[in-house]
Amino acid sequence: MPAHWEEIGNRLRAYRLGKNYTASDMAERIGVSRAALYRLEKGELVKIETLEKLADLLEVSLPSLMGVGVEYYSNAVAFFERMRQLEENVVQILGNFTPISFLLLSDEYIGHLRKMLLESAGPRRLDHADFADYVERVLNILKERRGGGLGRRPPVVSIVNSQSIERFLRSGLIGRYDLSASEMRARRALARREIERLVEIFRKQPIGVQIGVVENFAPEQTFQVFEKQDATFVTMSPYRLGDLPNISAGIAMVTSAPEAVRMFKDIINDQWDRAHKGDRGAKILEAVLARTPP
Repeated sequence: MPAHWEEIGNRLRAYRLGKNYTASDMAERIGVSRAALYRLEKGELVKIETLEKLADLLEVSLPSLMGVGVEYYSNAVAFFERMRQLEENVVQILGNFTPISFLLLSDEYIGHLRKMLLESAGPRRLDHADFADYVERVLNILKERRGGGLGRRPPVVSIVNSQSIERFLRSGLIGRYDLSASEMRARRALARREIERLVEIFRKQPIGVQIGVVENFAPEQTFQVFEKQDATFVTMSPYRLGDLPNISAGIAMVTSAPEAVRMFKDIINDQWDRAHKGDRGAKILEAVLARTPP
């Protein structure tokens, strides 16, 4: 099975989940069997006329579905599913994160994230039930990503920015600012625990995790480079999973274009060269903790 067929199937599944279609729903809409659709998603069957129907149904371009140029994702469910796929069998992940890679956060963070996302909607949101369902779909994929990451431990080279870390500490794990003073203190305490845990990661340097902190002039954009045996992909995301998280607004992108891969790898390599690692990086984070009010 050609690798690019498998990637077409992966993109198809990501876009389908983003639209919240079951395999049966989508197969019926385009007039094929569910078995045929599953074969498409596994990369075992590729028919241009069927892909054209699917692209129309999913409201994406045929080139995007086929991975020609740039893949665009206006839906966090679809994008995080695509990231989960890219993390499978990856040789190495290189990333610039604001504030921290989700794969390096604590097991408890998923519960905190659910609370932040739901409160970010605000009490006046009319489609609260639909949004709550959307949040659960996102969280389910994030849980799968953590499960896959913890099970196989893909090597991660992660760069964090001390200014983003400080903002994370000063805000706390919040979805909006209009919380009580006591609740804000409690949320800041939760953020401190995450950064204290990150300090330990700097000091212990677990197998498969390389992490560095830069102090100035770091890019605010979250992007990752997924190096696989047969291809390299770059992802760029507007979606935030830290303080004031966002899973609703923005367009994420995925590309394997050589120029994009080269440019983003150059940025990460430059950041890595000047990043502080190990005990030195831990001390920088401890200094940020010390100057940030609890």
